[in-house]
Amino acid sequence: MDNVKNAGIAPLKLVSERQKAIDVLMDPNQFADVVLKGGNVVNVITREVYQADIAISGEYILMVGDCSNLIGEKTVVHDLEGKHLTPGFIDSHMHFESAMLTITEFSRLSIPTGTTCLVSDPHEIGNVLGPKGIRTMCDEAALMPQHVHSRVPAMAPDSPGLETAGYDITSKDLPEMLNYPSVSGIGETQGISAAKHVYKHNPWVFRDSVVSTVYADSIGKKVDGNAPELFGKDLAAHIIAGGTEISCHETTTKAEAVEKLRNGVYMLMREGSTQRNMPECIRAVTEEGLDSRRAILATDDMLAEDIAKTGHMNDIIRRTIGQGVDPVEAIQMATINAATWQGFKDIGVLAPGKLADIAVIEGELKDMNVCQVFLRGQKVAEDGKLLIDLPPYVYPDHVKHSVKREPISASDLMVACKKDGSAKVRVVGLILDQNLTDAVEAEMQVEDGYVVPSLDEDLLPICVVGRHGQSDIGSTFVKGFKMKHGAIAETVSHDTHNIMVMGTNYEDMAVAVNRLIELQGGLVLVRDELVIGELPLRIGGLMTDELSADELTNQMIHLTKLAEDQLECQAHAPFMHLAFLSLTTSPKWKITDKGVVDAVNYCVLPTIID
Repeated sequence: MDNVKNAGIAPLKLVSERQKAIDVLMDPNQFADVVLKGGNVVNVITREVYQADIAISGEYILMVGDCSNLIGEKTVVHDLEGKHLTPGFIDSHMHFESAMLTITEFSRLSIPTGTTCLVSDPHEIGNVLGPKGIRTMCDEAALMPQHVHSRVPAMAPDSPGLETAGYDITSKDLPEMLNYPSVSGIGETQGISAAKHVYKHNPWVFRDSVVSTVYADSIGKKVDGNAPELFGKDLAAHIIAGGTEISCHETTTKAEAVEKLRNGVYMLMREGSTQRNMPECIRAVTEEGLDSRRAILATDDMLAEDIAKTGHMNDIIRRTIGQGVDPVEAIQMATINAATWQGFKDIGVLAPGKLADIAVIEGELKDMNVCQVFLRGQKVAEDGKLLIDLPPYVYPDHVKHSVKREPISASDLMVACKKDGSAKVRVVGLILDQNLTDAVEAEMQVEDGYVVPSLDEDLLPICVVGRHGQSDIGSTFVKGFKMKHGAIAETVSHDTHNIMVMGTNYEDMAVAVNRLIELQGGLVLVRDELVIGELPLRIGGLMTDELSADELTNQMIHLTKLAEDQLECQAHAPFMHLAFLSLTTSPKWKITDKGVVDAVNYCVLPTIID
């Protein structure tokens, strides 16, 4: 080593690690630290499965094959005959805020399922607190043993003029944020989702997005797209604005999937807790025969209780196999495909020189039952239990006082109407397991100058109450929850996270909103003007550091059960479904603090139809 010329130009740690690996392989007196013996290796490069050993030195794989000669007296040997060995799984697009957990507690749930890499988009906390909120999450991400890569937003709010955020992020903030710890690029470019209408009504959004994405590309950072229902010129404009390596996790039909894959988009097939689009997207592969190299699995938004119950990426792979995809090809979609797009050179495959991130599968491969997990060569989980300690991280107080709103009254939430008898009203139509909504028009009764809810017709009041210092309240009605009592309110309300409240009567709704103000964020259930359940989420009104992953999981199961039993809400996962009804970047009608939003035509509509 001392005689190597120009050694100073290379990172000495990497030089040392590679030389150590070579020495172990070539020197008959040196041996591997760990050998995984006799397992069935899933080769995502050649799409085959065969019996082989995997030898590990330090954090890296030495070789895959017959490793008998690398076993010494001190080598730890794991007999894995009959089990399958796959690369650790990658979730290519997700939000910790959606699980309402800190990164540390999310990792506690996720690692034992075989997920060893997460690509997080903290734009939720960015909408509330701006760069200072994002920085706190990036700092925590950098501490994790899991590979956690952060993507920062190019813009907040995503639809300027249609909603109000706690901080307006533009290209001016990108140079600082792209240099935060753990940041690998720009998150979903939602501001240009409704391409032609954004270009018509807010052309500066396109310009600012291009400035941000070109800058990111110039310093080697990736860019995530967001292109729901875009075809032809609209899709092409979105691709060019984001860069030719852009992705999209908002694909919901086979036709979209085909067009995006043909245009070089990395299609992230979303399969989360309430947005389940993979079965439709995968038809581009299973029915049309398109190459699957740019088909990638991602969750976007997962509830903690779902991960605890069924798993994380292993469950998404299992669902994909259930759609008729060969198990190894499905695994490719959460390993090598993701690593190739992300530019992660040291993970995603089981091969010499790669990090030893390995999921061990017990039983049939198609069932994806993860029994052991190795991360950087260390066994970190077994039989669903984490075997390592996670580093502590304390969120600062300045991210815990984000609800800036005075208490409200029931009348503040009502929809006023000058017509007598009845009026035609714009109603947001819930579509289960989708970000998309219907545009519903309903004839509703008017009494004493206000539109009256109709429980029999499932027309329930829904409001977004500004909580970032603005006084605005948007009010209309929603169809699809089929709730019979009380109210649900939360400060998780995508993406600007004002206070979202839905109920059967305005009195219960007002009580729920005012309790959220007292809590400084969270979830609240009310019946007969009494709070029957609550969950404080004081970090930006989005997450908790007061509960462990297990505690939050149990609390969410309890609250969901209360919504089902006490409020008689028939929509599953009601909190997440409710939170997405303010997402202005996906069609058709949504609601924000400004009122009913036509997400397709980029405008605010009056609740009452003249």
